[in-house]
Amino acid sequence: MASLPEPIVALSAALGRLPGIGPRSAERLALHLVQADPAITRTLADALLAARERVALCQHCGALTEAQPCPICSDSTRANGILCIVERALDVLSLEKSHTFRGRYHVLGGRLSPLNGVGPEDLRIDSLESRIAPEGIQEVILALGSDVEGEATCVYLAQRLAGQGVRVTRIAQGLPAGAGLEYADDLTLARALEGRRDVPRL
Repeated sequence: MASLPEPIVALSAALGRLPGIGPRSAERLALHLVQADPAITRTLADALLAARERVALCQHCGALTEAQPCPICSDSTRANGILCIVERALDVLSLEKSHTFRGRYHVLGGRLSPLNGVGPEDLRIDSLESRIAPEGIQEVILALGSDVEGEATCVYLAQRLAGQGVRVTRIAQGLPAGAGLEYADDLTLARALEGRRDVPRL
């Protein structure tokens, strides 16, 4: 059985390191790219290099940006008193797509994970604390995951910010839109009940 040329094997291995791409998908992509029009491959390569060179983390909030500070931090119409804490820069994009939050963001850069050697000093917690008073932050919203590490990080942050005179809240977690109760696990149902709110009267 004929083996693939080494450049295709190397390309497939590189693509396979990307999130969400398994070995078979990586091989199919590699085979497609080497057989595609050279202009298409060149455009893709140029776009990859340009994105990697021009996009960085905002030095203030940690979001992905091409300019310093990012457009969110430099937007004077956003609420200054509310700060939403997220784990990754990608989480900022997810929340922005909802078009419901008009405050500021702070990206932690991870979450506490003692088993993986990630402690408070490895996260952007010091820079978070340094923003509270100067920016007049009145509320910190913790928008982290509901797994064990996310919970531990929320508890730690709440304790650490307790002396800052700031309100610390957590996003409600529960059933996704369109989902039925039969597909929800116990924790999701519990969170849905805890995050319940009044039904407006017509």
